[in-house]
Amino acid sequence: MAAFIRPLVLLLVFAATANAQTAPVPPPTEDERKAAFPPDLQGHAVHDDGLNFFLLFDQLETHRHAGANGFLWDAKSWVGGDVNRIWMRSEGESHGSDVEEAEAHLMLGRAVGRWWDVVGGVRHDFTPGPARTWLAVGVQGLAPQWFEVEATVYLGESARTAARIEVEYEMLLTDRLVLQPLLELNVFGKADPEREIGAGLSAAELGVRLRYEIRRELAPYVGLVWHRKLFGTADLAREFGEDVGGWRLAGGLRVWF
Repeated sequence: MAAFIRPLVLLLVFAATANAQTAPVPPPTEDERKAAFPPDLQGHAVHDDGLNFFLLFDQLETHRHAGANGFLWDAKSWVGGDVNRIWMRSEGESHGSDVEEAEAHLMLGRAVGRWWDVVGGVRHDFTPGPARTWLAVGVQGLAPQWFEVEATVYLGESARTAARIEVEYEMLLTDRLVLQPLLELNVFGKADPEREIGAGLSAAELGVRLRYEIRRELAPYVGLVWHRKLFGTADLAREFGEDVGGWRLAGGLRVWF
């Protein structure tokens, strides 16, 4: 008898389970809908139209070259939302007590993809020589393999043209130790002797910086940098008795807010 009852019980349990799995779920009633979405519910919060701000000092560094101390800064910031932003850049360098180079950008940017922005605005060169103002158009973002790229072309007065490309890469050696190679090239369409700039490829920088992130937004670093004026720009520098550049050791701080 027990041998007959046990299979029967298992069969009844299986049938009840199958019926429960295949039974249709009744649609929600109006009262259930009202309970799930009360009138005072504000909806799902989103951040698409929020106003945000970011400021990065990628380089705040000192170095020694040609018997004198120097200081260099490279900063960028933006304010805006996920798609449209106002971008600001500033960079420059001093050697001894003299500011040799200083410039600033103010541009509008719009995201055109997940990783890329198109930017356009103005660039103003304060030194060397007389001040120059340029119209600027470019792209910036992350290339494949996570290379950070900024490529910008410029149009100035008297049909002057220029271009700059900057490529960076961040290599995580440990969770806090980061190696950052950098390459920057500057090209001018015509000579500008008043500013000691020759036509063609005027300057190049190749460097590597090793930083330790005390926090993600605060990291001291050391680096080895090759920065040199080239071709016609180097010839003009020699005529004025100035150094054309070379290797230098650097140390500084990278910080963002």
